[in-house]
Amino acid sequence: MTSLSASLVRGAVTSPFKHPGRPGATLPAGRLTLPAAPAAPGPLAAYRRICGFPAPESGPLPLPYPHVLAFPLAMRLMTGRDFPLPVVGLVHTWIEIRSHRPVQPGEALEPTVYAAELMPHRRGTEVTMVTEARVGGELVWESRSGYLSRHATETTKESAERAPQLELPAVAEWRLPGDLGRRYGAVSGDRNPIHLHPLTARLFGFPRAIAHGMWTAARCLAEADRRPGELRTVRAEFRAPVLLPATVTYAADPAGNAFALRSGNGRDHLTGTVTRAL
Repeated sequence: MTSLSASLVRGAVTSPFKHPGRPGATLPAGRLTLPAAPAAPGPLAAYRRICGFPAPESGPLPLPYPHVLAFPLAMRLMTGRDFPLPVVGLVHTWIEIRSHRPVQPGEALEPTVYAAELMPHRRGTEVTMVTEARVGGELVWESRSGYLSRHATETTKESAERAPQLELPAVAEWRLPGDLGRRYGAVSGDRNPIHLHPLTARLFGFPRAIAHGMWTAARCLAEADRRPGELRTVRAEFRAPVLLPATVTYAADPAGNAFALRSGNGRDHLTGTVTRAL
C-alpha cells in the first residue's frame, strides 16, 4: 500500500503539468509486473463483503478481483512522467474481462499491466489499459479497460450515440450510502478524489462524489454469479456516473447474462453482458 500511496501523491503532483489532447502524445512502451503471490485473505474477504460476493471457505477468486490486485501497477504506470494523461480525474468508461480458468485464492498470481492504445474521444482522450495475470507462466486471466481524460475537443457538441436500452426486468434495489466511495477506495486502493467527497468531486465537474465503476460492475457480477454456470467473460459499459448517496435498481434477463444498473428515472448507469462455462 505504501507504493500505491506514493503513486497517488505523484499523480496529484504531476497531473497539473500534463495536457491531454496534445498532438503527437505517445504511451510508455514498458510493462510493469508484480512478483507472483497468492491473494491475501484479509483484503480478499473485505472485497467480497463490500461487493456482495459470497465468502465460501474455498472457491475461485471473484471474476474482477485480479483487476484490484493489479491496480497499484496501473497507478504506477499512469502516474509516471512519460504517461500523457493526468491521472487525477480519470473516469473509467468500460472494461472487458476474460477468465481462461478459475483462479484459486492460494495460487501465486503474477499480474502485468501495460498501456495499449491512446484514442481521441468525443469528450476528451481515452487510454486502453491491459492487465494480464499468470500462474506459473500460464495466462489465466486478462482484461482491457478504457479510462477517459475529459477536455475540450472539436466534437464536444456532437450528440452521443447510445445503444438502445435493454428491456430487462428489475431484480433487486440497492441503497448506496454516501461514504461508499471512501469504503471501496480503502479496499481497492483507488482513492481518486471524484469518489471520495462532494468537495473534491466538484473540482472535476461532479455535483457529488460518484461510485467507482469497478464497484458497480463487481456488485452486478456478484448478483450474476448467483446463477448457474461459472462466469468466464464480461463486458461492461459505464454509461453515467452514480452520484452518492443513491438508490439504484439491478435489472437482468432471466438467465442473468445481460444486466443493467439504473436509477429510478430509468437512466442506465451501467450495462453489461457475461458468458458462462456450464
